[in-house]
Amino acid sequence: MIKAGIVGATGYAGAELVRLLAGHSDAEVIWYGSKSYVGEDFASIYKNARGFTDAACRADDIEKMAEECDVIFTATPQGYLGSVLTEDILKKVKVIDLSADYRLSDIPTYEKWYGIEHKSPELVKQAVYGLCELHREKIRDARLVANPGCYTTCSILTAYPLVAEGLIDPDTLIVDAASGTSGAGRGAKVPNLFCEVNENMKPYGVTNHRHTPEIEQELSLAAGRRVIINFTPHLAPMNRGILATEYASLVPTADGTYPDTDAVMAAYEKYYGKEYFIRVLEPGQMPETRWVEGSNFVDIGFIIDDRTKRVIMVGAIDNLVKGAAGQAVQNMNLIFGLDEKTGLTGMPVFP
Repeated sequence: MIKAGIVGATGYAGAELVRLLAGHSDAEVIWYGSKSYVGEDFASIYKNARGFTDAACRADDIEKMAEECDVIFTATPQGYLGSVLTEDILKKVKVIDLSADYRLSDIPTYEKWYGIEHKSPELVKQAVYGLCELHREKIRDARLVANPGCYTTCSILTAYPLVAEGLIDPDTLIVDAASGTSGAGRGAKVPNLFCEVNENMKPYGVTNHRHTPEIEQELSLAAGRRVIINFTPHLAPMNRGILATEYASLVPTADGTYPDTDAVMAAYEKYYGKEYFIRVLEPGQMPETRWVEGSNFVDIGFIIDDRTKRVIMVGAIDNLVKGAAGQAVQNMNLIFGLDEKTGLTGMPVFP
């Protein structure tokens, strides 16, 4: 059995890791790390864990965890792992980080968008961006995986094939995405109170959301040049889910015609035809968050607007699963040579 430790086990992403690993055939959580609940039974905090574990939460001591665990998941705020991770720790244990500390390959970009100094820039080059469908082979050999953000996972995967195949002009790409409130974490914040969120939709982080450079980084790799996009997130009155609606201009071919539905579908089929967790819908069908809830699936749909010569792409994920914990487990499976679907094949939950 793979022995797993979780730093930040009592946050939403950490608790989702616990839920998924409880049903994993080849892994078990042996260290429930929590800064706020040391000594308290995990199942007394998250009562859905009753009967699955009687373990108490322990301090977030990553050096001791490295001695006992095969893999450490860090579901922590930005800056934590960067300040404590060392080469010595990486020699002992695999690390899958759910924060942004190692997602961006350019240190100045990280420091600008997150407003903090990176404490271990020498380790950034070792990190592999953990979007499994795009970097699977590199992940298999990684010691340090930077688990992608939730908005970024949905936004990148929805547009990636069309950018890579040159069917759209990535400089025209606009991403409007909405997330459930669990994406903001479990901490008490006035903007996340029921009366503030219920019966309301609002944009936030307009022009400056920190996932923007992450999306641009991966789409730039697809395009083979620098890509700059507009990304606007919104808070939706729901617990889970991300829906990303993306707009881009189609690129005409040499004879002046534009890619049609068959060409766009062929691009998605080329990149995702063998991907278990990506479900490309029939042309004209649109994803909904309710059909991916509780699962590691990504649903993608598109429609071509012949009038404007644009394509509208829509992606849906569960922000806590494919957008966080599920993707982290998928990365763990790859690192340890398991079928990457292990522990993640459950059907989405509805209603």
